[in-house]
Amino acid sequence: MIDRTPVVSVLNGECSDEVVVVYGWVRTARSGKNVSFAEISDGSTPSTLQVVFNRDGFEDLSGLATGACIRVKGKVVRSPGQEQSRELEAVELEIVGPAGEDFPLQKKKHSLEFLRSMPHLRVRTNTFGAVFRMSHHLSLAIHRFFDENGFYFIHAPLITTSDAEGAGESFQVTSMPLDRIKVSDGRVDYSEDYFRRKAFLTVSAQLEAEPMALAMGKVYTFGPTFRADPSDTRFHTAEFWMIEPEMAFFDLDDDIALIERFVKYTASYLREKCGEDIGFFSRFYEKELENRYRMLIEGDFARISYSEAIELMQGSGRDFETAPQWGCDIATEYERFLADEHFGSPVFVTDYPASIKPFYMRLNDDGRTVACTDLLFPQVGEIVGGSQREERSDVLRSRALECGIDIEDYSWYFDIRKWGTAPHAGFGLGFERLLMYFTGMENIRDVIPFPRSKGRML
Repeated sequence: MIDRTPVVSVLNGECSDEVVVVYGWVRTARSGKNVSFAEISDGSTPSTLQVVFNRDGFEDLSGLATGACIRVKGKVVRSPGQEQSRELEAVELEIVGPAGEDFPLQKKKHSLEFLRSMPHLRVRTNTFGAVFRMSHHLSLAIHRFFDENGFYFIHAPLITTSDAEGAGESFQVTSMPLDRIKVSDGRVDYSEDYFRRKAFLTVSAQLEAEPMALAMGKVYTFGPTFRADPSDTRFHTAEFWMIEPEMAFFDLDDDIALIERFVKYTASYLREKCGEDIGFFSRFYEKELENRYRMLIEGDFARISYSEAIELMQGSGRDFETAPQWGCDIATEYERFLADEHFGSPVFVTDYPASIKPFYMRLNDDGRTVACTDLLFPQVGEIVGGSQREERSDVLRSRALECGIDIEDYSWYFDIRKWGTAPHAGFGLGFERLLMYFTGMENIRDVIPFPRSKGRML
């Protein structure tokens, strides 16, 4: 077992005046006539530990270069500098993994675009260390919230035959050699494929979560989803993680109340656990970040129906690029107007036209709208999409036919409306989009360790 003291323990004062062994990566190194210094990080804290090397005790410090992995044994002492409370007076040095002058992160500052070209190294920077520490704590907050509220965590399949969103942007999965696929009368012969039918990477776990909720009460999934979306915006990526709870005996109002509690809980948890990292992002990326947390935790979320929102925008006197009309989707410029300008807070938009929403959303009594909601955040736009699910078998079938859904492909989904149907609701929330909001990062590729997008694997 390696004898090792984390940097965070040294800086927190847990081992003052002790001799410890620290492992880490050199961020910077500089030499004086009698003394050399190195700032090292081991990922346990956003702060670096300064290590002091008396040149009388170290003849060769040539390996002490930016990027090198080192093992240092030394005594923890109070630091005379203002940037750290403690430092390490080295008595032993081992270069565990050398790094030469060609190490690409020699400078202190690099553009995010440059760092995206090397995701395998960018996590060694202050920015990405902070991003992925907060990613860890946000993941814990998600599991804790649902556990404390009586939910069961389930694993949904990654390979599926359904396209829950109906957008046709799925990645197809096959075991057949692509250069020898059999085609008969213009159609692919799937008889020799692994599943003997078309299969896809999942775009959502919702459809599989619903039958679980209709037996266990409240369940949630938290896992990867995949979309072959050709969009190349700062919000789009081919592989991302989704949080998707489903709850029996919930209506739309219950769903909205749960979403608000969930957001407030995760914001509070991060503010408690990640104060130093949030402070870092406030200084360098989003000066209003701490106010963002305050607004989420202490403020009320607004609520407006889709129809009211369209009327509001039509009467606002604003010159939108596309004039708002009933039946159109809520475009980005509409989201910004509602969340940033009109309400200045998160806002739930409810009861969209049935014609622009999936077949599984519950049809309202007016026959034109469905019981659904999008939660819009200032500066970001849509974060959450949820709805009460259509539990009435006859209405669900009618809606599926209107949307061109092959009922045979979803026979199991209709079965749960046939035997023991019950009101239920749920929502989907993109993990990375939420992390973007909590960190102030503006591109989804900067909150995913190894992002995938059209034409790019790194």
